[in-house]
Amino acid sequence: MPTKPLRFFVLSFLLTISCNLFSHDIDVTGVARLLLDEIGTGQYSLSVVDQQVPPLFNLQDSLPANCRNQPATRYSYRFSCDPALLSEDSLRFPWGLEGVVVVTKWLDNTGASGYFPGNGSFIEVPMSELKAGSGSLLSLASRYLALGVEHIAFGIDHLLFVLGLLLIIKGFWTLIKTVTAFTIAHSLTLACAALGYIPLPSAPIEALIALSIIFLAREVLMGQRGQITLVHRSPWVVAFVFGLVHGFGFASALGELGLRDSDIPSALLFFNLGVEAGQVAFISLLVVINLLLEKFVARNNPWFQTALAYSLGAVATFWFIERLSPLFIV
Repeated sequence: MPTKPLRFFVLSFLLTISCNLFSHDIDVTGVARLLLDEIGTGQYSLSVVDQQVPPLFNLQDSLPANCRNQPATRYSYRFSCDPALLSEDSLRFPWGLEGVVVVTKWLDNTGASGYFPGNGSFIEVPMSELKAGSGSLLSLASRYLALGVEHIAFGIDHLLFVLGLLLIIKGFWTLIKTVTAFTIAHSLTLACAALGYIPLPSAPIEALIALSIIFLAREVLMGQRGQITLVHRSPWVVAFVFGLVHGFGFASALGELGLRDSDIPSALLFFNLGVEAGQVAFISLLVVINLLLEKFVARNNPWFQTALAYSLGAVATFWFIERLSPLFIV
């Protein structure tokens, strides 16, 4: 399937990203959880679940013009609006966080929840996306779909694992079986971890993800030397096994969802669809580039594969050591 021109391209790709050494656990730095309750007509309570979130010293700056802050209680902020919060209103929080998850409960016992990303300076929460109804599901779907695409796009370690698989795969149907096995495996553990059925600390998972890339780099070198193993004959087996590990890594992007119970299945579904869309786009891009390079670039350069495998292994080894060290720090 992959040929030496593709490996030449990937080598250039690796050398470029290795200068910055991105890894997927950097892209999600913190998500705060907020509870917004309508406790009376035009009366609201705002609770911040996470203690590490900076306090709102001037809540008024975060409110629409028709709202006024009231004395805060020990556990929540209070404010009133006249008229009550409308769909065109927004809350604006001065936090440089990755985003917030907001869970609302309105006076008529309806509610909604959603994820809202930040821009590094503030986070805007439009009320139009927190009113119950069809728009809420559409908003949740679009946001978690985008979050999944973003996570795989900036999750360089996940992409390098997929690259390692592509270097071993021979044939179209083998590619289909391998990608399907990886998808099924990481979907299972993503759901189990995000729903709390299998809680695992992120640090050892991150180290195992790096180790999986080192393993594939070794297998690429072994195949080049004529040492054919189970990985070369049935790459979908290793894709499934390590896919289970990568699923826990994907779950770290979601953290504790903080959504209403009824919204969690949809969030998981669309996040996973976003991950798959990004993964398919990445593989398709490599296939197209491979076809172009096959046509215009000579392929008889055996050092490409060796250099590529060592580059994969070197970057992954750096990540492995970096991620392993916190496990031994008390």
